Amino acid sequence: MKIAIFGLGNFGMALAVHLANTGNDVVVADRNPEKIDLIRDKVSHAVVMDSMNENAYRAVPLKDTDLAIVAISGDEGAAIMTTAIVKNYCRGKIFARSSSKIQDRIFEAMGVDQIIHPEQEFAEQLTKKINLRGSIENFEIEGDYLVSEVEVNPDVVGKTLKEAEFRKNFHLNIITIIRNRKYTNLIGRRADKQEVMGMVKPETKFLEGDVLVVFGKSSDIDKYLKKSKADFAD
Repeated sequence: MKIAIFGLGNFGMALAVHLANTGNDVVVADRNPEKIDLIRDKVSHAVVMDSMNENAYRAVPLKDTDLAIVAISGDEGAAIMTTAIVKNYCRGKIFARSSSKIQDRIFEAMGVDQIIHPEQEFAEQLTKKINLRGSIENFEIEGDYLVSEVEVNPDVVGKTLKEAEFRKNFHLNIITIIRNRKYTNLIGRRADKQEVMGMVKPETKFLEGDVLVVFGKSSDIDKYLKKSKADFAD
């Protein structure tokens, strides 16, 4: 996916690096040259520019961008102005970071595809992660049921799904597996890319480093995590 990110605060910087490391072509823009220097070798393209200057957008290929993210924080005027300009040039989706209810309403009126609240969303995710220790990521479906990302249990590495009798032993359904693959990006740099394998078949073999996306009761996920922790310790 081709992604453009405007604003390299802590959130924008971390988001850009993570998206680039997972195989996306990421272009970043910020008016601070020191921030651009920090990230230049980690993304496909980095531009020093004032995002409120419409003429500066000639250096950013927004027409070919699948997703534009306005991650500017601390200056609501700059975030709103940047979003308005980006909306004129970007054919893809637009996400914008908001820090107030007023800003939310402005972005809603502008037709932004998704409004981002990093601090609030992180707090909610961290709360769930703390409550379910050992999980990588999870979200609630209904009641006691969760979809959760968990590390593969060492006991099943090398076995197929059928051989491991995963559902019988753990009372969890595997939705898919996220697996690291090596790839070469557009500028020839070797990197790791996380790939979603799709539907898991009975003959699918578990590999070390796999992340399993599972569905089940939170109590069963907790039991799986405790068993995995014990197995890793051994």
